[in-house]
Amino acid sequence: MKVLVVGSGGREHALCWAIAKSPKCKRLYAAPGNPGMAQIAECVPIEADNLDAIVAFVLAEKIQFVVVGPEGPLVNGLIDMLDDAGIKAFGPTERAAALEGSKGFMKDLCARFDIPTAEYRRFDEPDAAKEYIFLHHAPIVVKADGLASGKGVFICRNENEAHAAIDHIMTEQAFGEAAGNEVVIEELLVGEEASFFALVDGEHAIALVAAQDHKTAFDGDEGPNTGGMGAYTPAPIIDKKMTETIMEQIIRPTVKGMVAEGRPFKGVLFAGLMITEQGPKLIEYNVRFGDPECQVMMMRLKSDMLEALLACTEGRIDEIELNWHDDAALLVVMASEGYPGDYQKGSIIRNIEIAENIKNVTIFHAGTKRENGHMVAHGGRVLGIAALASSVKTAHDKAYRAVKMIDWPEGFNRTDIGWRAIDRKD
Repeated sequence: MKVLVVGSGGREHALCWAIAKSPKCKRLYAAPGNPGMAQIAECVPIEADNLDAIVAFVLAEKIQFVVVGPEGPLVNGLIDMLDDAGIKAFGPTERAAALEGSKGFMKDLCARFDIPTAEYRRFDEPDAAKEYIFLHHAPIVVKADGLASGKGVFICRNENEAHAAIDHIMTEQAFGEAAGNEVVIEELLVGEEASFFALVDGEHAIALVAAQDHKTAFDGDEGPNTGGMGAYTPAPIIDKKMTETIMEQIIRPTVKGMVAEGRPFKGVLFAGLMITEQGPKLIEYNVRFGDPECQVMMMRLKSDMLEALLACTEGRIDEIELNWHDDAALLVVMASEGYPGDYQKGSIIRNIEIAENIKNVTIFHAGTKRENGHMVAHGGRVLGIAALASSVKTAHDKAYRAVKMIDWPEGFNRTDIGWRAIDRKD
């Protein structure tokens, strides 16, 4: 069948990499794709947020299945448009995508259906939000209600930081009007974070392997939040017993709650969790695969990814059993100096092919571009160097060996990806 993957990041490269292995996939397209994806798919120059052009291309080329990678097109209704055109597509409708598109909606759903999460309040006025903080004190978490590319969450250790976060989101509109019209303020949960994924077909859900990512820019979990500087799977803190607890207390009640709300969810449900002393609590939902978690998950997947995504879309995910490599996978993000702040584009990256010659190392492109015969940096997070090995420690060593082979003076990376699993004593 003809398949289109929408998006241009490392997550979409990983999805193309997995889908291309399926015997069901006869022709693979990516819109707009990137140089890494161009090695396995036909890239078409249509941006992921150009929904009308995507639908027109799908109809013109008789695409039979569309996989939408990023959150923006999902929240803005691309799945609805494809459904109306009679095209099968993987992902939630616009109404179901509100789980990520509005943190306030997600928190209210948790309250209505007894899903464990942090205590919270919603505010559409900065002064009211600041008054709440005065009464409840720091540390506290301030979140932009809408999409903010993973950068709209502020852990505030004092009242001044909280006020600055509110002003940044609501007054300065740092993430745009849609994201900053409202803030969610919630208690700071204490524990260990993990990323949990489930494929949902509207009524049924199956768990995928869990992962852990590294959100901050620098070693030791220091610096500003980013879209993710690395990830690994398995996550030791999510064992079989914890997986069932999460499914029973968080995922299944969400699936049932969305049906009750008239917003049945189809797609991948990505739960950002805090594993506390009281058990797992939901930090937030995303309605797409994580980036960089998707890359390490696809490295471990043995089953046919395209068949799983189709089953999810067709309402038969309960018929699917996914098989995974016992090996661990770990990915290191190489980013442009200055990220997540201002950074320069156009610096030349060399020796990618040499690094990929290491057995079981795969390099996923995220922010690259071919220019005058060179591979150049064209984004904040640029490359993801992933390795599959017998343990997280061995995968860590292999990935960093590949990182050292890449010649890119204008790039940087964390050197401690996977430390929680490597240093774990229990």
